[in-house]
Amino acid sequence: MIKMSLFPALGISHWAALALLVGAVAGCGKKPALTPPGNHGAGPMGPPGAMGPVEVGVVTVATTKVNFTQDLLGRVSALRVAEVRARVNGIILKRFFTEGSDVKAADVLYQIDPAPYVATLNNAKGALAKAQANAEGARLKEQRNRKLLDTHVISQQDYDDAIATLHAYEADVMAGAAAVETAQINLSYTKVTAPVSGRIGASQVTEGAYVRETDATLLAKIQQLDGVYVDVTQSSYQLLRLKRQVASKEIETDDAGQATVKLLLEDGTEYAEKGALQFSDVTVDPSTSSVMLRSTFPNPGGELLPGMFVRARLAAGQKHDAILAPQLAVTRNQKGQPLAFVVGADGTAELRVLDATTTVGNQWLVRSGLKVGDQLIVSNLQQVRAGTPVKATPAYLTAMPTPQPRVN
Repeated sequence: MIKMSLFPALGISHWAALALLVGAVAGCGKKPALTPPGNHGAGPMGPPGAMGPVEVGVVTVATTKVNFTQDLLGRVSALRVAEVRARVNGIILKRFFTEGSDVKAADVLYQIDPAPYVATLNNAKGALAKAQANAEGARLKEQRNRKLLDTHVISQQDYDDAIATLHAYEADVMAGAAAVETAQINLSYTKVTAPVSGRIGASQVTEGAYVRETDATLLAKIQQLDGVYVDVTQSSYQLLRLKRQVASKEIETDDAGQATVKLLLEDGTEYAEKGALQFSDVTVDPSTSSVMLRSTFPNPGGELLPGMFVRARLAAGQKHDAILAPQLAVTRNQKGQPLAFVVGADGTAELRVLDATTTVGNQWLVRSGLKVGDQLIVSNLQQVRAGTPVKATPAYLTAMPTPQPRVN
């Protein structure tokens, strides 16, 4: 028991001290009530939506024209490749070209020792002259015997023998002429000429080397580079899907139904010249399930070199009513499905599941899930759930350069 006589010693009246003591005792064992800001007496956490609608930025969904492309890895090859090989046996006497230079068709590249072939040609000419002389004598004899046969001075057998001899010598003349022609051809092969115009590479032989016809000794290689091939491979899956999209009018092609081709070089720059798709192989490679496509490109500056890796960009059609959604507005659920929020008719966030597998720069190409006029939520998504009241304000997104979409 607290004695009241203590309070006068502190200078406090009896009644004031009693009031303080009663208040202290009454407050023992009670906790003050917590009222969160904005609760306004409506319970510990307040009613849902007490903070008001979430302010979000939206863009209005509209259609646009999209050109579809396919980027395929390819390799450059020369339009023509000619291997210069020996066509006769002999010693290389001289080389007439500079390695790595441009040569024209019929330019002399090497001189093989012609002496043996000159001798063979002269021998063939001599044999031909002898055969021609024999044939001329047989012809005159046949003419005389014909007159004697008419007067019955010689028998029919003698005349037939004269005819046979004439034909034999005429055959010798034909063989001799063929031998002369063969010798002339072999002699001409001692001057090795360029079969095509183009850039010649390193010489595989030097002066003094012995080359052989039987081994077809490789002398040099010429590649025509004013135009080049670019060979790429396209998976059969992509080819079938592209054909289905064209057939269903999802993708439109030009009147010719052909694709134009552009090139991206190894450093990422775009090649200035456009190419033309030449053909598509009709056989699927069983080891890769792919089809080869070949296109031709002009190469006036010689920038494209055989063996160079490039990326061919093929125009695969266009879609005039494409719907694009910014990537920042699209999320994914646990199944990997793309999701987006739009402003519903009741002013709340509505969740949509999208069909979007193709990117167009910083946007998704949406095949289903959005329609024209939808207000797509692009900002403040972390505070939005399905059914959340929202206040929509127009969002102005920074335009980014967008490459053409690839066909998947």
